[in-house]
Amino acid sequence: MRVKIVLTHKYLHTMRKSLFAIGLLAAGFSVQAQNVLLHVDDTATTYVSKGTLVYSGGGVQMRGTGVVENHGNFMVSGTNTDSFKTITTGNVDKTESNAGGNFVNKLNEPTAYNQQNANDGGTTPPVYTYGQLYITGVPQNNIVGIVDEEMRQVNQGDYQQMGMPFFQKTVTSLGPEVGKTFSTQRYSKNEVLVYGNYDVIGYHLNNLNLRFGEVVPSFNYLMVGGNNLDLTTTRTIKGRPVSDDGSFSNASPTLNGAGANVTFGSSGQNTNVYGEKYNSYLTDEFNGSSGAWQGNWGKNIYQFANPYLTNLDLNNIGINEANGDGVNLSNIYGVRTDASGVVLNNAGSSATAYKVVTFNSGVPTGDASSLLVRPFGAFTIKLNNNSNNDVLNFGNLRRFNYYGRASTTAYNVNANKNGASGTVKQLGVIALDANGKELDRTYYVVYPNGTTGHTSAQKTQYTASTANLLGTFEESSTGGIDANYSSNYWLYINEANENDFKGKNIVLKNYSTQIKSYKFEIRENAELVSNGTHQLSTGTGFYYKAPNGSVMQAKQGETVPVTNDVYDLYYGEPNRNVLATRPSTTVNSSRTMVVYNPEITNYIVRFDPNWKKADIEVYDMSGKLVISKKAVNTSTDFVIELDNSIKNSYVVKIVSDKGETVNTKILK
Repeated sequence: MRVKIVLTHKYLHTMRKSLFAIGLLAAGFSVQAQNVLLHVDDTATTYVSKGTLVYSGGGVQMRGTGVVENHGNFMVSGTNTDSFKTITTGNVDKTESNAGGNFVNKLNEPTAYNQQNANDGGTTPPVYTYGQLYITGVPQNNIVGIVDEEMRQVNQGDYQQMGMPFFQKTVTSLGPEVGKTFSTQRYSKNEVLVYGNYDVIGYHLNNLNLRFGEVVPSFNYLMVGGNNLDLTTTRTIKGRPVSDDGSFSNASPTLNGAGANVTFGSSGQNTNVYGEKYNSYLTDEFNGSSGAWQGNWGKNIYQFANPYLTNLDLNNIGINEANGDGVNLSNIYGVRTDASGVVLNNAGSSATAYKVVTFNSGVPTGDASSLLVRPFGAFTIKLNNNSNNDVLNFGNLRRFNYYGRASTTAYNVNANKNGASGTVKQLGVIALDANGKELDRTYYVVYPNGTTGHTSAQKTQYTASTANLLGTFEESSTGGIDANYSSNYWLYINEANENDFKGKNIVLKNYSTQIKSYKFEIRENAELVSNGTHQLSTGTGFYYKAPNGSVMQAKQGETVPVTNDVYDLYYGEPNRNVLATRPSTTVNSSRTMVVYNPEITNYIVRFDPNWKKADIEVYDMSGKLVISKKAVNTSTDFVIELDNSIKNSYVVKIVSDKGETVNTKILK
């Protein structure tokens, strides 16, 4: 008998409606055990279509070559007597070595793996979808069925940041599935490292047969050697799904003590037990760049991975909801996902870019669409401090949909410790090439409790890296670039106080001739406003000033041509007097920066990645040339060797091989 059932009803959200699907399935197959409600017999095929939810109120079993091909959502809700099984025709449980395709989670749009679905409540159809399996209430010991999980990921470089959502899966069994031979040699790019949150070290596995979900929890953040690892083609990973019974692999961790006993040194310059500098594999732009603002660098950082075969929804983990998911990280600063450009550096690994969301405004600000973590996906949480004992319950964060769940109650200042009195307004500027492909993005956030200008009290800011093509610069209190920090750091997420900075400009700068247009993405309290919207709930909105001097309304979804590399952004329309007297946008705005490094008690030059060579001249305040270096290699930082016994101020002039000039001051 070969049966193919195609279920076409869309997103049945209630158990009662979903029982109709089970009725169809039960009519096709016989139930053969008390702990199995749904049985797929030998040679039978069950096809679950994209967008469909199939619900089983008990155990599920596939026998022989019986197949569930899942393009949609499959939910198994059982008890401690139920099972999830794949068995032979002799009724023996299959293992990874003899299982093949009995339950398959399929990719529906495999070539769209590198695209982000819109977080707009489902208004925009998701561009990348895949079969998801949700099992709840079934003990881990009863989940013995093998699932074939199709997966793709963006190639992240020397090390892939990912998770392993299978119980008792080994690195040895993973190798053939991803076409790679793993080793136990550290720094070889062929090893697997497991990140330890509390001592902030990546431990390489000396035993490739160690089983994930036992000694290594399934939510652990893995750094998988990228040598000859290609996950941009469809790979099928086999294994036993992880239970939510709280045993073995996914007991909900308490977020307390990460890095508490580690002495990182300034900006992570100290070394771990392997002799690796902490900042060679750990980044913390939540606290600024190399001392740009002072904070708890490296502390309170927790790195995890999705342990399930469904999406994880992190949209509300920093919000206290009356009827929410029960997860409230009350002192969260932000979340970072989607590492890219990972390289081996000083016997460690680091990434050049991420997707970032901050929470201190009371709602998610930044890359809100990145908060749905896919199966195998990894993410980082930064807390403001280690003073709380909040629990991260992964099981409560599972979600079939591809957009974040809206909070069950409207945002309220009393519902969150950092709550702003008013709404949080966010302008996203997305840089597009001539074909409409995204090259980079940046965000400008305003709210009543926001912080204007350089300060150690920033709430939602996140620094950009020298690899970013687009960003804004720290603003002075009157608008324009704060020249004191223009060569020290620039920003991926910039914040300002809504009231004191209304109508004043921040400077937007791009560093690529491939950028041909900007697209605006506008959110209020993390929710996208309707297309074409300019005016927000306060009666005002965002504006931009193009190089021709015209001040234009920024509207949701609008795309405007780029005719220059410098623009101005405003919240609130500037008046004519402000436009006539506002600070110039021609203040030095290169990605080349002069940064103080307290470990060597000297300043360094960190170069724009587009620079190849540079000439450096340093003058004291009398005009005397004290340092002159020609054709400096820009691939590494240049140390400005000054006599620390002399208290003086200096002018630094840096000229690239293409003639771009950076002038800045060193005040000692």
